[in-house]
Amino acid sequence: MGHGDLMSKAEDVADQFLRVTKHYLPHVARLCLVSTFLEDGVRMWFQWGEQSDYIDSSWGCGRFLANIFVLLNLLIQLGGCVLILSRNFVQYACFALFGVITMQTVAYSILWDPKFLMRNLSLGGGLLLLLAECRGEARSVFAGVPSLGHQSSPRHLLQLGGRVLLILMFMTLLHFDLSLFSILQNLVGTALIILVAVGFKTKLAALTLVAWLLCINFTFNAFWTVPSYRPMHDFLKYDFFQSLSVIGGLLLVVALGPGGVSMDEKKKEW
Repeated sequence: MGHGDLMSKAEDVADQFLRVTKHYLPHVARLCLVSTFLEDGVRMWFQWGEQSDYIDSSWGCGRFLANIFVLLNLLIQLGGCVLILSRNFVQYACFALFGVITMQTVAYSILWDPKFLMRNLSLGGGLLLLLAECRGEARSVFAGVPSLGHQSSPRHLLQLGGRVLLILMFMTLLHFDLSLFSILQNLVGTALIILVAVGFKTKLAALTLVAWLLCINFTFNAFWTVPSYRPMHDFLKYDFFQSLSVIGGLLLVVALGPGGVSMDEKKKEW
């Protein structure tokens, strides 16, 4: 079997997967995407004192403001997730969650940690894809209304931005050592994230990244195997749900397609 036949067969499998799952894939994608916000909102409740003490000691802002910070994180994250999952006021919920990402990036000094910063930007990419989906639904209501050139429409630009930010998660998974497995993993992973970024063979590449990230997540971030009193439990749990959110974003890429600003879309004109 030649390379072209193998690629065609893989694309057929991806298309078949999309046909079978098209009715519930967007719901699964949204649930995965907001999972890290749900987990963090619940953690704010159960670790209220610890979080408040950390903010107070880091910024010297006093207990009152530290408690307000924790309360805002709890309410905005849980409220935003409920709105997104119920598909009510999704745009406002996304903007609120963007605010939480920005607030936490500053409050927890994530801005100076490249790995955590890229992961937070990946979450932002997932929210951009949610906004794109929301715009697509609104557009279907006004299907007969003339619009601007589709390649420069806000929805397609949101999809482009979402794809590019989403792949930053995978850049944090690259291992810079000379073992054969690491070199192979880096080469394959880099090829796949480039394909998603430029929008070429997008659905197949995104599905492959979903499978890869699922394997990594359940293998290396198995927080349930670590006793809850150990600090590593919280670190692994944080990584697990952040990775799950990126998986949700990739599933949205599969469900929505790459958008107008992509090589897949350009191929239709060639």
